[in-house]
Amino acid sequence: MPDTGSKAGVNPDGTIDRARAKRMLNPFDRYALQKAIEIKRNAGAEVTCVTMGPPPAVEVLIEAFEHGSDYGVLLTDKRLAASDTLATAYALHKVVHYLGNFDIILTGLQTTDGDTAQVGPQIAERLDLPQITYCEQLSISGRTLSLRRIVEGGNQELEVHLPVLITVANSATPLDYKRFADVAAVKELLRHPEEKDRRIKIVSLDTIGADPSRIGIVGSPTVVGKTWKIGEVGGSCIVFKGESIEREVD
Repeated sequence: MPDTGSKAGVNPDGTIDRARAKRMLNPFDRYALQKAIEIKRNAGAEVTCVTMGPPPAVEVLIEAFEHGSDYGVLLTDKRLAASDTLATAYALHKVVHYLGNFDIILTGLQTTDGDTAQVGPQIAERLDLPQITYCEQLSISGRTLSLRRIVEGGNQELEVHLPVLITVANSATPLDYKRFADVAAVKELLRHPEEKDRRIKIVSLDTIGADPSRIGIVGSPTVVGKTWKIGEVGGSCIVFKGESIEREVD
């Protein structure tokens, strides 16, 4: 996703100009990635991270390797530009079909640029999977997960059988960058291009068999009615020094 600290700009059609923006790993997805690595270490698993964006978005997959992921997939295609949540979920569910077998799909709650929290549940619907949203805790016993999720006014505890899609709450566990750092793996990728090619797969809409009419602007029912630039907040501050607030106010 676009780095929130960069100036991405807006296209004439009202969509974000992502090609000009710096990339960053979505902060909410960091919690999902950390939970995936925990499952890998505690129960044994391979972690594959999937992202969608322009070619430079491969940087996000390399960052995920630093945290301990095993493989990465970048879906990149100019026809994906301006996809809304419905089109994005369609494209990502096609990637899942392309990759094949899986047990758990973990996503962040939402992205900081859209804040819709729709993509995870929409992927689950397209894959006909049970979905657990706002998950705070989970444990695995065989093919069964025991989970706790946030609901209005409290928590809900439940069990679900694999496969399943889970959106991980950012209140799950504090992020632990040191524990999940694997810088050596990233250095290995940079030294050996063949290793990078083995662990990162770059695919297009044609590769995954996606219908172009269901992605991008043509496949997105969301319409941006109007955008405008908010100027910098102005104002001034005067500092008063004295013996008491009451005296200075008077």
